Amino acid sequence: MKPKHKAQAGTFESSDIMVLIEPINDGEENSIELSSNVGKHFSQQIKNAINQVLEAYDISGVHLIAKDKGALTPTIKARVETAVKRSLDMQKGTLQ
Repeated sequence: MKPKHKAQAGTFESSDIMVLIEPINDGEENSIELSSNVGKHFSQQIKNAINQVLEAYDISGVHLIAKDKGALTPTIKARVETAVKRSLDMQKGTLQ
């Protein structure tokens, strides 16, 4: 599935992650832009958690920006899932 519009979830608070998802051109692969204060040690685990949610929803053609402040894996997955649902109009969000 491809998102219909931009959506976001999360905050910039400590132990949280801000996720912004936006559709990109058809045929382009998903791109993940990650900035994290723990990225030196955990960037691959964070990207894996993000990709697990995108794959679970069969999402393609998105640019995902994640600004992590030390969120745990369940929080990362919940924020990505919320952003995905908002971008598919399955849930209301702040960008609408």
